[in-house]
Amino acid sequence: MKSLSKFAFVLSLGVAITGCAADASDPDDPSDPSDPNDPTDPPLPQNVDAAGKYSMKSTYDLATNIPGKAGEVANMIISATDEGSDPSKWILEQVVNNLGSGTFKSIIQGAIPFVSGYINDRLLEIAPDFVTTMITVGNDFGQVSKNFGLNETLEVTGSSGNWMAKHSVTGARFKIDGVEQDFAFADFNTPAVEVPGVSMTLDTTGKLTLADHKVPLAYGKVLRIAMDGAIIPSLDPGAQNLADLLKHQIDCNAVGQAVNDAVADTIGFGPGAGLFAGACNVGLQKAADLIYSKLNEIDGNALELGITGNAKALDKDQNKQIDTIQTGTWTGTCSYAGSPAPLSTATFFGARL
Repeated sequence: MKSLSKFAFVLSLGVAITGCAADASDPDDPSDPSDPNDPTDPPLPQNVDAAGKYSMKSTYDLATNIPGKAGEVANMIISATDEGSDPSKWILEQVVNNLGSGTFKSIIQGAIPFVSGYINDRLLEIAPDFVTTMITVGNDFGQVSKNFGLNETLEVTGSSGNWMAKHSVTGARFKIDGVEQDFAFADFNTPAVEVPGVSMTLDTTGKLTLADHKVPLAYGKVLRIAMDGAIIPSLDPGAQNLADLLKHQIDCNAVGQAVNDAVADTIGFGPGAGLFAGACNVGLQKAADLIYSKLNEIDGNALELGITGNAKALDKDQNKQIDTIQTGTWTGTCSYAGSPAPLSTATFFGARL
């Protein structure tokens, strides 16, 4: 179905295969942990110890051109609002597709423009905020992709000249309308991504280098976290998922009454509003399930970051232990389904736990 197949499209707003760019830090802000020119930074003492566990934050700007399943998911929400007869036509399609075969389904299919008119005349009653809400969902997903953050840990073992690190991604960070929110993978039954055996060097100037390693991400799962954890609650605190949001936006009882009135006007009687209201509720659930299934399909292939890290390590309290990682940049590639593209500069910084 054209409109429903497009409905999932906008919700991913992609991953970058043509390039993933960083959310730049302010190079002139001395309070910025990634500022290389902070005059308060003390010199690195000799024989400093880097072993320990650090919290880290990385930020990427993920573009929208990725092919395959990730690109397929983009654009679907537009179908609910992109035609002159929407959203009435889209709402009616959810009802019709979930009616059992029979006379009333045939009647509605043959008179969709007429029945849509009935719904449209009652739109302020049926779905007063549906269009603006769906547009906001799409815009918010765009912001998620452009301000895509990862919350991580770096566990360093070994000794000078023989450092080894485990790089773990434990959650995601999304920035919407200037507000950042952190979401732990564990809270959404999503395992952390652990990459052990990453070689690390630290020279006497404090230059810290993390050797080339690959970080596979289940991007569809991360987008689901963005949907259920960040976007939906900001629009409707009473909704826990997309189905809840749709059902709160569209009054299926009012839809059922409008469709029944239209059928009664057409043939002189209707089967009752309950039949159509039930089909409306089922249809909205299926529409939400389709969105989520499209997000799941993205994870048939991992989004893989092939990265090398360079940063400045500091011992600010002069206790001969690294306590701060700043001015970090990732370089390398961003790949999906085996198709790599250059990764533009991405940033990270960290602090000892």
